[in-house]
Amino acid sequence: MKLFLPSARATNALLIIGFSALGYALYIRYLGIEQSAVGLACAAGLDTWLCASRRIVTAMFQNSVFGGGALLVAAVNLLRPSLVGFAVALALACLGLVLYNIVLSSLAIGLLLLSFARRAPEPE
Repeated sequence: MKLFLPSARATNALLIIGFSALGYALYIRYLGIEQSAVGLACAAGLDTWLCASRRIVTAMFQNSVFGGGALLVAAVNLLRPSLVGFAVALALACLGLVLYNIVLSSLAIGLLLLSFARRAPEPE
């Protein structure tokens, strides 16, 4: 019985995906959302990519898109483990942990850890 474990190359790719998502979430949270000067400028009608990103990310975390999406993809990954599903769930969970969707993202991380105990899918 072979368990679902990413190879060394896949693990490096997963690390890059996770740290990139975490870095972008930290950037948006602390330099785009929580700075009052940026909020005032965007409310006054400034039309930059930062204001557009701020609006989109704010709408997404208010509706729990990051945490809910991470939980959904992690649950599917638990049923049928795959590297792509794991990467998507990891990126969404990292975004959700930093961007105020902590409960659902934490559950998704737990499901991702449980997916390592599943058998790898048989090659067809």
